[in-house]
Amino acid sequence: MKIMVQKFGGTSVRDKESRIHAIGHVKDSIDKGYKVVVVVSAMGRYPEPYATDSLLALVGQHNSYLSNKEKDLLLSCGETLSSLVFSNELKEQSIEAMAITGSEAGIITTSDFTNAQIKTVKTNYLLSLLHSHQVIVVPGFQGRTENNEVTTIGRGGSDTSATALAAALHAEFVEIFTDVTGIMTADPSVVSSAKKLDTISYTEICNLAYQGAKVIHPRAVEIAMQANIPIRVRSTRSKDPGTLIASINELDETSDVKDRLVTGIAYVSPITQIKIQNVTNPRELQVTVFKAMAEAGISVDFINISPKSIVFTIFERDEILARGVFDQLNIEPYFTQKCAKLSLVGAGMSGVPGVTSKIVQTLSEKSIPILQSADSHRTIWVLIEERFLEVAINALHEAFQLDG
Repeated sequence: MKIMVQKFGGTSVRDKESRIHAIGHVKDSIDKGYKVVVVVSAMGRYPEPYATDSLLALVGQHNSYLSNKEKDLLLSCGETLSSLVFSNELKEQSIEAMAITGSEAGIITTSDFTNAQIKTVKTNYLLSLLHSHQVIVVPGFQGRTENNEVTTIGRGGSDTSATALAAALHAEFVEIFTDVTGIMTADPSVVSSAKKLDTISYTEICNLAYQGAKVIHPRAVEIAMQANIPIRVRSTRSKDPGTLIASINELDETSDVKDRLVTGIAYVSPITQIKIQNVTNPRELQVTVFKAMAEAGISVDFINISPKSIVFTIFERDEILARGVFDQLNIEPYFTQKCAKLSLVGAGMSGVPGVTSKIVQTLSEKSIPILQSADSHRTIWVLIEERFLEVAINALHEAFQLDG
């Protein structure tokens, strides 16, 4: 069998009109000779009634008295409802379809309720259904433990469900449908000249996704990369082919992935920078501080350590908790609030001199101070004040000619 996996996000299945467009894409794949596994998210976004956050609101959101195990029973309902509605409408179009649960699809996870990890995918039942149906509709975001307990995979889990199923089924392709035309060079709500990328490598999109780009979950890309299954990110309401994600070697020879210096710019905000200076026992303090952050459940990022100082960032939402930790440690760090971390990603920048210099010069010309910086082979990060975010992204987007 030729198998295609198509994932439709919440905005793609929110209403009848959106689902008609989605079903059009399913028909296109059937016409090309594919058996199709459709993975669906919950319908719409909060406050629409069947969205995941709307279901959570029924039990008081984060003030719920439910255990995480019980929450998973509730949260899995959104995708289950969505799969049944989608299957029903496929049948209305005379398409041989069937909806099953994530458990029936064979998605086996850990028992970390509300944030489970996929351990394996057992596809025997799913493959048997594909022999007798054109389309099988699977709720994203959900699976089961070895003890048959319902689990959810965490936010972005429907993307991960799709690529995990594709890998297990040896599918030829995964298509991720959303409300944008593809992967953009920058957030189009911030940069009006942002352009759609025709192609991007697995590594580049993983870096962009981890640094704030929200079009696809990075774990989903990692699974596809390991299985070497290409992904297309497409708009539900368009026939545009969108953005192809694959290894650099697998991309079309005419692709400019190898030649472009910077592929895209992502950002995370608001974040808070924490600086501890005049350190007398650096090794001991480093262990103490980062252990205390971990025990408090605070994620730290953008870490710079020198013999006399420790600098790192946290999400702004964790600042009050962090201040309490430092009070207990009797440490008085310096907090810089309302910051943003910009990330410039590109496979072509590895080993190329002058990229950092161009970033520094561009921001300097706009009188934007750099509070912190770091780099790797394919990513350069800079920390700036959040109030400069829009100016900085647009200036860097222009400087690296991403609108061309």
